[in-house]
Amino acid sequence: MNEATAGTLPLCLLIATGGTIAMKVDPVLDAPVPALSGEDLLATVPGLARVARLEVNNLSNVPSDYMGPVRWVELQRAVAAGVLREEVVGVMVSHGTDTLEETAWFLDLTVATTKPVVLIGAQRNASEFDFDGPRNLLNGARVCVAPNACNKGVMIAMNNQINAAREAVKTHTANVESFKSGDSGFLGTIEDARIVFSRSPLRRQHFALYGSELPRVDIVAMYGGADGVHVRAAAAAGAKGIVIQGLGFGNVNEAMFESICWAIEAGVHVVMSTRVPNGSVRPHYGFAGGGKTLQDAGAVFAGDLSPQKARILLMLALQTPSTPEQLQRLFDR
Repeated sequence: MNEATAGTLPLCLLIATGGTIAMKVDPVLDAPVPALSGEDLLATVPGLARVARLEVNNLSNVPSDYMGPVRWVELQRAVAAGVLREEVVGVMVSHGTDTLEETAWFLDLTVATTKPVVLIGAQRNASEFDFDGPRNLLNGARVCVAPNACNKGVMIAMNNQINAAREAVKTHTANVESFKSGDSGFLGTIEDARIVFSRSPLRRQHFALYGSELPRVDIVAMYGGADGVHVRAAAAAGAKGIVIQGLGFGNVNEAMFESICWAIEAGVHVVMSTRVPNGSVRPHYGFAGGGKTLQDAGAVFAGDLSPQKARILLMLALQTPSTPEQLQRLFDR
């Protein structure tokens, strides 16, 4: 490809944040550590030069286990600035897989754009012979510049599959086919250079960011024999909201129920989710700690959002004063 032809290719912004895709094995530690810049990643895929022009922003190089509200806000600003540039057709973010679904959902809720925003990562580091980073980078760029990828919200493109940010979840610790979307199914697939979408994400909403700090929201797990002490500890630590990873439809035992009622009376918003991978929580049962009693006490139900994604929506919602009824409408969208 000559320079004139390369100059006509669409421009995609790559924001590198780190993760396994940017790691190699350190010979002293004999374990993967952050090692590759965004430019290093691009060098692993010569074929990218035939797909798009890539501009790199090396925002960070950290394991995605280190991602959280402060880094999410910083990344949001970089993505939002990128999509505002007329010459940029889309933004690709390289990221670790451990919190990839959380970052994607945060960006989906806070970046208002019709342009594609695509997150990619790798399950295997760059020292492994079957490193999956190059394929995911190439496919991410293909999605990033595809006209039919507009108006799809934030996406995760890995293993030739495209997942919508709202539904995407990491389902396997090591398998390259890890990200799936439960009952909703894949958003689309990547068939060589062809991007095929089967649906569009409809349950989308947008939140403005009011400053760099988000309200504290904690997740507390319900399990057999839980005594509710962690609910009270979260409230004591200053949580403005608590997401309960409940059982089944979003149920808890009596001890947890008493602590949840105490927290609600203390002014802490409580949202019920579930540890069950598929399905929605519902205010169904009438025993103490059943969903109906929790709803009557003032708890909000997260629908089919996982605890980690319910937490992100609640953090954004609690930037402004909210009632349980207002929060429930947001979770029902």
